[in-house]
Formats: sequence, structure tokens, C-alpha cells
Amino acid sequence: MLNIKVLGPGCNNCHMVEEVARAAVAAVGVEAEFEKVTDRAKFAEYGLLYTPGLVINEKLVAAGRIPKESEVQAWVVNALAVA
Repeated sequence: MLNIKVLGPGCNNCHMVEEVARAAVAAVGVEAEFEKVTDRAKFAEYGLLYTPGLVINEKLVAAGRIPKESEVQAWVVNALAVA
């Protein structure tokens, strides 16, 4: 199962990143565990400088922007291939 984290303070952009990620996971047809990380100290652990951030299986894949659903789908497929 994939582990997906949305890093950010809980702003609208953070919610949009989560929505895009959930839609991408559903489109690929896999299960994922979602987690919201709001602790700024944790952001640095992933090398995140600008929120929102998206982490898939402990790898930062997007930072400071809202990725397209197609991008997230590709990252999900890649994460599954590596796992």
C-alpha cells in the first residue's frame, strides 16, 4: 500500500493537493494511506522549502505547487514499480 503525505499548514492549496492525489490514486486503482503533516519541523526532513508538498512513499515529489492529476498518477505508478 502506498503512503502519501501532504505537507503544509492546512491551507486551501494543501487541500487541493490532497484532492488531486486522491483522484490520481483512484484513477490508477490502488489503495493508499493519506497523512497530513502540519509540523513545520517535519517539512525540513523532506527538504521542503515551500508548501504545499507531496510525499509518496517517503519521497518528496512536488513542492510549492499543485501538481496535475496526470503527474501524480505517473508518480504513483513509479512508486508501485519501485516497491
